[in-house]
Amino acid sequence: MRALLLFHQLPRSPHLPPASRGAATRALASFAAPPLGSRARGRPPPARAMASQQQFPPQQQGSQPGKEHAMDPRPEAIIQNYKSAEKLKGKVALVTGGDSGIGRAVCLCFALEGATVAFTYVKGHEDRDAEETLQALRGIRSRTGARDPMAVPADLGYEENCRRVVEEVAGAYGGRIDVLVNNAAEQYERPSLADVTEADLDRVFRTNIFSYFLVTKHAVRHMGEGASIINTSSVNAYKGNKTLLDYTATKGAIVAFTRALALQLAEKGIRVNGVAPGPVWTPLIPASFGKEKVGQFGSEVPMKRAGQPAEVAPSYVFLASEQDSSYMSGQFLHVNGGVIVNG
Repeated sequence: MRALLLFHQLPRSPHLPPASRGAATRALASFAAPPLGSRARGRPPPARAMASQQQFPPQQQGSQPGKEHAMDPRPEAIIQNYKSAEKLKGKVALVTGGDSGIGRAVCLCFALEGATVAFTYVKGHEDRDAEETLQALRGIRSRTGARDPMAVPADLGYEENCRRVVEEVAGAYGGRIDVLVNNAAEQYERPSLADVTEADLDRVFRTNIFSYFLVTKHAVRHMGEGASIINTSSVNAYKGNKTLLDYTATKGAIVAFTRALALQLAEKGIRVNGVAPGPVWTPLIPASFGKEKVGQFGSEVPMKRAGQPAEVAPSYVFLASEQDSSYMSGQFLHVNGGVIVNG
């Protein structure tokens, strides 16, 4: 899900092993929401309850990056019976932290809309999640005719690694990137300001905001008129979070970065927007919080439940699509379970 600061140099082998079409199909199916109750054949699934009570089994992974394959239940990355419309056909998309969580859901939705997708992950820690995502992307690609997807291992906290990722992806796909999603993130609970060290700040800011600056800096060189940049912030940037001080500060910086960059790139015809999710069931949650908090995760919002990555990803499709959001730049979509925020 994230680009954790583990390796100063970017590993040279960008691809995970190939997967069979059958494995890819099974992988994609496992990411979709299960049928919601019994219903007649052919009838669309019912909408999610506005305020359904939801609890997760207490669990804690104890280290970051979190691992999606170890979660119970597994997050939903694709809405069942998702209806694609070729909104991104022919586009090349790069998604940072795309192996799991929201990043995985965005990768799969983009692929279903016809895009060729590359994503980053943390080598040695997120290999299994990345392989599952890559298998699913290959299965989708066999139906859409997009080019082969790429999974690129990277520590995006340093400029040289960001440059190498961008150059590798652009070089593989004809020298261009049409959609960039900056999504890499990490967070740690820190009950007091006194608990935040300089090293903590360096680590979290490098992953959460330095990478956004640095990947974008190099990607823009390969982006033309009509391209789209989408940054992942958080509801915490708007309402605050007393135990996530450094994480919240980075998410606020992402909002400001997005607005300023939108003004700078408007004359080039490149749109810059963002998504500010609320509580979403991703590997970051059991990797960040204790068992009790995980069990109640999401209950504080008006809808009384956490969201699923599958419910957030269509917002990224909307912002990436020229047909849907051509007159939007410098804006954020708030997929947050009903929390009212001031823009």
